[in-house]
Amino acid sequence: MTACPPEGYAAALAGLAPMTVQRLRALLLHHTPAAAWAVVAGEQRPVGLMAEVLTHPVRRQAFREAAARTDPAAVWAQCVAEGVEVLVHGDEGYPALLLDDPLPPPVLFARGRLELVEGRRVAVVGTRNATAAGRSLARDLGAGLGAAGVHVVSGLARGVDGWVHRGLRSAEGAGRPIGVVASGHDVVYPKEHADLWAWVGTDGLLLSEVPPGTPPAPYRFPLRNRIVAALAEVVVVVESRERGGSLITATAALDRGVPIMAVPGSPASRAAAGTNELLRDGAAPVLDVGDVLAALQLDHRLAGARPIDPRRAVGAAERPVYEVLRGQPRTVEGLALATGLSLVEVALRVARLEVDGWVVQSDGWFEALPPIGGGSPT
Repeated sequence: MTACPPEGYAAALAGLAPMTVQRLRALLLHHTPAAAWAVVAGEQRPVGLMAEVLTHPVRRQAFREAAARTDPAAVWAQCVAEGVEVLVHGDEGYPALLLDDPLPPPVLFARGRLELVEGRRVAVVGTRNATAAGRSLARDLGAGLGAAGVHVVSGLARGVDGWVHRGLRSAEGAGRPIGVVASGHDVVYPKEHADLWAWVGTDGLLLSEVPPGTPPAPYRFPLRNRIVAALAEVVVVVESRERGGSLITATAALDRGVPIMAVPGSPASRAAAGTNELLRDGAAPVLDVGDVLAALQLDHRLAGARPIDPRRAVGAAERPVYEVLRGQPRTVEGLALATGLSLVEVALRVARLEVDGWVVQSDGWFEALPPIGGGSPT
């Protein structure tokens, strides 16, 4: 195998078919990218959570076969050819804004201006089947935000996402585009947005969790939405049906303490069902760009400054479970045996710890994450 840098191994790991965000996070928590590659290839013993995950013979064999079909040096060469930077969580250059996210991208693929995540940022999302009124308002929001120097984040999907960035492109201001996509940088989806992708990657910032050559898959879109939410100071939902992907972004934003705003619509319009529900639940209304600019005066994560430890302290009820997991990874059953708690009690407490960012899980195994900055979990 041709030699390649650590970023090449990280990129190859992120593209393996059996890989998930949780598995990759667990691997890189204890191993360098090169060592992690040796683990999945069966050439080195795993440490931590992945030692338990890879005890499953079918899972272990799937990783080995996927690794045998992949050349990390070739993956790295493709990243270089596409002008894509590979950023590993915790390494220099990785966006500070995402470091302490509840589910940070273990490996991030970037083309463009990474410094944009330190500016003012608003995510504008909405249905792919936008109405004429929704498309018009999205375009106006993009133009107004761009003119005010605010960077606009979206998933570059059809409908609202595309129209807000078309509006931004027409603005004469300092606001730039930030796009988070669910495929490799060279696999444009939808194809009619090829011009937008090229513009975002040149004048703004285009991000993905997968290497070049990776096609979109349905499960990647909800994962992408959490990154859209994490990058925003405010999330604006223009139109959404009652179960639209935009509501996944809104939920991810609420989990991260990011304010939600929504455009009201007629109760008779299906395109407004989701936004009207958000408003009923307490989201602030948006009638024009002025409402969004007013919300940005909240001084919420103005420049993506990294907090000491944003997680809520481990509660007294969850502390015994967390302390056991600090010793070694365990399943819910193993935690019940170690703590003397019932399976239901353990499941509830470990779920709270995972939501609060104190444990990471993969394939039914849980492992404790340490305090940030050497602090205390309690």
